[in-house]
Amino acid sequence: MSVVWLRSPVGLGRATAVLLGAVVAGQFFSLWAGGVTYGVYDDLAAGVDVVERAEDADRLTNLAAMIQTPLLIAAVVVYLCWFWRVRVNGEVFEPGGHAKARGWVIGAWFVPVVNLWFPRRLMVDVWNASAPLGRTVSPALVNVWWAAWILWLLAGRVGAAMVRHADTAAELRRLTGMTMVTDAVEAVAGVLAILVVLRVTRMQNEKALAGAWTAALPVRMG
Repeated sequence: MSVVWLRSPVGLGRATAVLLGAVVAGQFFSLWAGGVTYGVYDDLAAGVDVVERAEDADRLTNLAAMIQTPLLIAAVVVYLCWFWRVRVNGEVFEPGGHAKARGWVIGAWFVPVVNLWFPRRLMVDVWNASAPLGRTVSPALVNVWWAAWILWLLAGRVGAAMVRHADTAAELRRLTGMTMVTDAVEAVAGVLAILVVLRVTRMQNEKALAGAWTAALPVRMG
């Protein structure tokens, strides 16, 4: 037996949205740096002297990586804390409405193959449990977000395969273009993730304030 408590997701939800927004901003900066790099390789393939511009492009690329890495780590940690919080709340709202064990809230993202669909299933269950009493809210937003996430994973795999064969200026240009596509898809997935976070947070907050399952009382789960 374990005891779960209904706790406000608002603070974590806002922090998650802000950090995800920062990650998206970092992706746009990376896109700009990628555009500069693409132009360098384009001119290099045409035989133009690009030594100084190449150095500038390298500096921009390195700066983009320096900006993105800490932001991404912070966003992942806070997002998982938020996801755990709303999952526990979801168990309070709908004790029997979750197909996967709570531990998968964390583990599902890191287990190969499983990470292609478990996180979506977990989020859909939380979404449904968070819906207002007596109402069904379509999880279409969750589905679109997850489709973008899977597309980003696939684009990343294509880019990783291209790295092994990128030797000439033309090949490096194509690799840079693929990297830009990956960054753009990640930015879209990030925006959709923000929308999901805000929507789930709002639904849970409104449901709790409406008095669905008295928030002051713990609920025992088997």
